[in-house]
Amino acid sequence: MQGSFGPKEQILWPLSVFLGIIMCKVVYEVTRKVSTVSFKGYNNLTKLQKIEWNNRGFSTFHAVVAAAFSFYLLVLSDLFKGGSEEDFLVYRKSLLSDAMFGISVGYFLSDLAMILWLFPSLGGKEYVLHHGLSLYAISLALISGQAHIYILMVLFTEATTPFVNLRWYLDIAGQKNSNIYVYNGVALFFGWLVARILLFIYFFTHIFLNFDQVRTMFPLGLYSLLTAPPIIAVMNVVWFWKIFKGMVKTLSKKRHSK
Repeated sequence: MQGSFGPKEQILWPLSVFLGIIMCKVVYEVTRKVSTVSFKGYNNLTKLQKIEWNNRGFSTFHAVVAAAFSFYLLVLSDLFKGGSEEDFLVYRKSLLSDAMFGISVGYFLSDLAMILWLFPSLGGKEYVLHHGLSLYAISLALISGQAHIYILMVLFTEATTPFVNLRWYLDIAGQKNSNIYVYNGVALFFGWLVARILLFIYFFTHIFLNFDQVRTMFPLGLYSLLTAPPIIAVMNVVWFWKIFKGMVKTLSKKRHSK
C-alpha cells in the first residue's frame, strides 16, 4: 500500500472528520430550531419523530454536499482526465477528495451512532450494513490514497437521499395524498434508476475496462473493491424494487381518486 499520510494529510484528515461530525451537530440543531418556528406540526411530533426529523436534516445536507463535490471531481475537474499511461486512475487523489472523504467519514460515524443508539427506530440491520460498508470503503480509500475515483462514484449516489427524506417528511406531515408527494416519488424512482442502478452498471464496467490498473492496487483494497460495491449494488436493487412498487401504488391511488 502506497503511503499517503504526509504532513498535509496529518492535519487534513482528522480536521475533516471532526468537521463532518460538527456539521451533523450544527445542521441537526438548525433543523430543530427552523422546524419549530416554520412548521407548526413539528411540536406535535413524538420525541422519536423529532429526532428522526432532525437527523434527516443533516442526512440531506451531507447528501447534497457529497453529490456536488463528487460531481465536480469526477466530471468538471481535471483530476481523472488525461494523464500518461503510467499515471493510473486508481492512484489519483487530491486534497479536495481527501477532505470530502473525511467529512463523509464524520457523517457516517454520526449517523451510525444515532442509528445504533435508537436501534431500530432510525433504521434496521440493512442501514447498519450500508453505513458500515460505507465507512470501511471510504476510510480505506482515504488511508491508502487509492480508488478515489470509484469511491466518488459511490458517494455521488447520495444524490437520491434528499428525495428519500422528503418522502418521509411529507408522510409525517400528512401529505401522502398531495401532488408534491407523487412528484417526489416519481423523481425518486428516476433518480434512483440513474444514480444507483445505471451508475453502478457504469461503475462495474469501468472496473472491468480498467482492470489492468485495478489489479495493481494493494491486495486488501483490490478485494474490498471487488466485494463491497456488489453488496451495496444488491441492496440498491432491492430498495429500487420497493420504490417502484410504492410509486405504482401511489399513482394507482391517485388515478382512482380522480
